[in-house]
Amino acid sequence: MSELGKSKRTELEKTLGEIDQRLRREMVARGFDPAQDDNVALTAPLAKLYMERENLRAELEALRDREINGLNENGS
Repeated sequence: MSELGKSKRTELEKTLGEIDQRLRREMVARGFDPAQDDNVALTAPLAKLYMERENLRAELEALRDREINGLNENGS
C-alpha cells in the first residue's frame, strides 16, 4: 500500500471517529440511546451527522476494498 493510501485511510479513520463520537454525544444530549441510531427517527441535525458518518464508513470501506484488490492483482 502506498504512503498516500495509508495517509488517506488514517485521515478517514480519524474523521470517522470524531463524527461518531460527536453523533453519540449529541444523541445522548437529546435523550436518544446511541445504540439505536439505526432504529429511531433522528432530528435533522442528528440525521446530518448520521449520514456524514455513514458516508465516511462507505468511503473507508471502498478504500479498503481498493487496497485489497490492489494487493490481489499484484500477487501479494
